[in-house]
Formats: sequence, C-alpha cells, structure tokens
Amino acid sequence: MPITTISSREFNQDLGRAKNAALQGPVMITDRGKPAHVLLSIEDYRRLSATQIRIADLLAMPNADEIELDITKSRDLPSPVDLS
Repeated sequence: MPITTISSREFNQDLGRAKNAALQGPVMITDRGKPAHVLLSIEDYRRLSATQIRIADLLAMPNADEIELDITKSRDLPSPVDLS
C-alpha cells in the first residue's frame, strides 16, 4: 500500500488527485513540511476503526472473569547505574 505525501497547498489546489491517491493508500498531507493530516478511503477508515478494541469494553464483558491470562513475571532487571 503506497503512501502519498502532498503539501496542504497541493491538497487545496487538486482535491481530486488526493482523493484518487487515497484509493491506493493513505495520503499524508503536510503543513510547512511536517505531517499534519492523513486522508483515507472510507474502506480503509472502516477497517482501521473496526479493529480497535477498548480495554473498557473488554472489562465490561459479562464473562470477563472467565478469561484466563498467562502473565509471567519478567526476569529482566535493569542494569545498575553508576552515579559516581
């Protein structure tokens, strides 16, 4: 999926080009050279927004207490810091 980058000026002058590019992949719109916005097709937006699961929704599930979690304590300890 190609990412197209256009300036906000180009976006304002040729909206049709940006919309066509969004059908191929995300369009990053820059403002003074820095990424400011992303234009997506409705299909990409729906796909991205449908896959997000909020932890509050999971905790509110009626059978949340039946879900088994295998959480192991990490044995990795941070390195000591030399403060001398």
